[in-house]
Amino acid sequence: MSKVFVFVDHTNGAVAKTASELLTLARSIGQAHAVIAGTSSDLDAAVPVLNKFGASSITLLESGEINNHPSSAIAIALADLAKPQGAKVILLPSTARGKEIAGRLAVRLESGIITDAIALTPELVSTQSVFGGSTLVHSQIVKGIPVITIRPNAIEPVEAAGSAAIEKVAVAAIITAKITSREPAVRGARPELSEANIIVSGGRGTDGNFAPIEELADALGGAVGASRAATDAGWYPHSHQVGQTGKTVSPALYVACGISGAIQHRAGMQTSKTIVVVNKDPEAPIFDIADFGVVGDLFAVAPQATAGIKARKG
Repeated sequence: MSKVFVFVDHTNGAVAKTASELLTLARSIGQAHAVIAGTSSDLDAAVPVLNKFGASSITLLESGEINNHPSSAIAIALADLAKPQGAKVILLPSTARGKEIAGRLAVRLESGIITDAIALTPELVSTQSVFGGSTLVHSQIVKGIPVITIRPNAIEPVEAAGSAAIEKVAVAAIITAKITSREPAVRGARPELSEANIIVSGGRGTDGNFAPIEELADALGGAVGASRAATDAGWYPHSHQVGQTGKTVSPALYVACGISGAIQHRAGMQTSKTIVVVNKDPEAPIFDIADFGVVGDLFAVAPQATAGIKARKG
């Protein structure tokens, strides 16, 4: 059975989530072969997750320096590993770092690249959501080892417990530049927006008051998002913007409160599995893509929903 390489990025703080999704997809295509770059301690931390989701084998690109250099070092090491082993395809998370590695890797392998795929068949036909989510594109790479990045939350993780064979390959990082300092992003108690399974977003209808949005998100265990109108007004940080010029998300549940639903916002969230809308305007465009809708004032609806969720939790 062909090897499907899965790059496990342990530097993004969400190893379990991204690896579980990519390994689930990889198993539907061939043998899931996980690759992680770093030290033995990085490997030890990731192995339980990789075994839980069916990695048939794991390779550590062993280096204490490789993650202290730009992504070119990993792309070179990954290419040198995948090519002689005849990898069928290489899957990476569709994060900023994942896409940078993917681009460099495709050049190194002289292969085609597809980014932000939301599905992939065993024949390696990918599906992408484009033009603001109005069109699905099916495409296939015809040259070299396909390099494909998968959008977070696009794949439902399925466990397949096993015990992967582990190989360590010592690599020397190719130093073209060096990261002189690294400061992890400050993370609160809420999940990171682009990887969250539940998102509650607020828009112009909040009038700058995001308290009901945050309370509902916390009750659901989700992240907080915002429309461009809200972030441009300075009501919420731009890092939380969902939309064409913000972050593209695909959670299991997306709750839009006080958001009219401009095409730019819908482009960033309409692949969500379930969409719930709360808006005073029954003609708001976002109702067109809603699975469930409430015509009402978010300042009345959101607190009631929060209270109901807390009561059900006990």
